[in-house]
Amino acid sequence: MDSGFGQRLFDFAVRVLEYCRELPKTTEFHIIKYQLIKSATSGGANYEEAQGAISKADFVNKINIALKEIREANYWIKILLKVHKSDENLKSIMDESEELKKILGAIYSKSSRVSN
Repeated sequence: MDSGFGQRLFDFAVRVLEYCRELPKTTEFHIIKYQLIKSATSGGANYEEAQGAISKADFVNKINIALKEIREANYWIKILLKVHKSDENLKSIMDESEELKKILGAIYSKSSRVSN
């Protein structure tokens, strides 16, 4: 797979981490930060694991997990857009999350069709 896309997932995770550092230190934001950071970093980690898959089925499974994680990150970002002051940085992160979700969805769709 394209190492450029892996870098894009990595950069997304870093952007999320940096953004989360600036969120208020309240209980509700702590929970959102924790969930968002887990899902945003896990998407890229699972994509990286897929690159070393031992079989086509393993690859498809790891890509599916990466897609699920990015979908979850997308959900937490949507919550932040609703409950926290929305800024251009967060909107940009949301846009990237949507694009990553579409790309992973296309990879998963194409890979799962080929393996069946």
